[in-house]
Amino acid sequence: MRIAIVGTGYVGLVTGACFAENGTEVVCVDVNTTKIENLRKGVLPIYEPGLEEMVLRNQHAGRLRFETNLEQVLKENIDILFCAVGTPQDEDGSADLKYVEAVARTVGRCMTDYLLFVTKSTVPVGTHKLVKAAIQDELTKRSSSLTFDVASNPEFLKEGAAIKDFMSPDRVVVGVDSERAQALMTKLYRPFFLTNFRVIFMDITSAEMTKYAANAMLATRISFMNDIANLCELVGANINMVRSGIGTDPRIGSKFLYPGVGYGGSCFPKDVKALIKTAQSNGYNLRILEAVEAVNEDQKHVLFNKLQANMPDLKGKVIALWGLAFKPETDDMREAPSLVIINQLLNAGCTVRVYDPIAMEEAKRLLGDRVLYAKDIYDAVLGADALLLVTEWKAFRLPSWAVVKKLMNKPCVFDGRNIYQAEELISAGFSYHSIGNAVTPI
Repeated sequence: MRIAIVGTGYVGLVTGACFAENGTEVVCVDVNTTKIENLRKGVLPIYEPGLEEMVLRNQHAGRLRFETNLEQVLKENIDILFCAVGTPQDEDGSADLKYVEAVARTVGRCMTDYLLFVTKSTVPVGTHKLVKAAIQDELTKRSSSLTFDVASNPEFLKEGAAIKDFMSPDRVVVGVDSERAQALMTKLYRPFFLTNFRVIFMDITSAEMTKYAANAMLATRISFMNDIANLCELVGANINMVRSGIGTDPRIGSKFLYPGVGYGGSCFPKDVKALIKTAQSNGYNLRILEAVEAVNEDQKHVLFNKLQANMPDLKGKVIALWGLAFKPETDDMREAPSLVIINQLLNAGCTVRVYDPIAMEEAKRLLGDRVLYAKDIYDAVLGADALLLVTEWKAFRLPSWAVVKKLMNKPCVFDGRNIYQAEELISAGFSYHSIGNAVTPI
């Protein structure tokens, strides 16, 4: 079986490498010549644990290659084409499908035999109709009688654990409307489920909706816990105890119940907005998701508000930030809470010192010389009047608090992810502030 993957971003590159790892012949296509040249050299555009080794291994084995010319690739009798191009968000919150449609039209112009077009990008419900119409329109212009199928195979990868998620998935969702398409997708995914075939087949519209509904539900859990955490502070409850109390209920479960400074990344913010827009365009308001989005935007300001309440005059203060990526094990800073916090600090007249184990280069691209880039966690707190923990990297879990206190101008910690024990920091002489708990000064 030969497959092509159009788009070598996060989803496309992980998908291509993992299919190649299981023995499939894969060609990844992208119009960005610099990116393709770098990939051929083993230089990846993203950071994901284990991905670089997998890409190099499969390139060397001849199962994975990178090209820029989709028209030429389509002459190679590709069985399945995965479309993993970007679907950027328009100003109104809807997803821009111009790249998806462009790929579909290229397929219609250049395909030489039956082909299964699989949408891997996160796309609005009903996109398969646009794809099918675009391919057929190009075939009609050619007076071609070639046949094709369209399918939806949304991804549910967690950044930082994407390879494990792909190679050992809890389920794979596939939307199809023909037996031939289902047979091809079954053959492709069979090696991943030798003992327990967990591919869920459904109609294409339902598959498209499943992706949005899944991300919206997870985002809802996060915003719900952040809302409850804020109330806990007002009434004197401990959000960590509340989380344990409800998370042990099997009807609720413990995942995505951690309060913090809001969700970010390339999926949750964009998908929540897109689903809200889809509902509005169909004459319906998703009131719960509108609240989820509003709570999340407010939550990105919580840490700064706590800092300002503790230090009313922030002008001239030195503030250290541990963590820039929107979550650990990635360099992704899209919609990251750190960006909101940094902008607030700079607008308040602060000097900002930052450190992240992986995302420093991405931060430099986004922030330029507006902040100071530290070489490690201790360099970041040098002369700082407060430390803000924004991303819960493992490297931040067990610092030497004695060293941190010695280096800081004022021993004050604002824990945006609740990873520290209040008693430990208070006993070490710090003023400690967290999410969903009463303020605990010295």
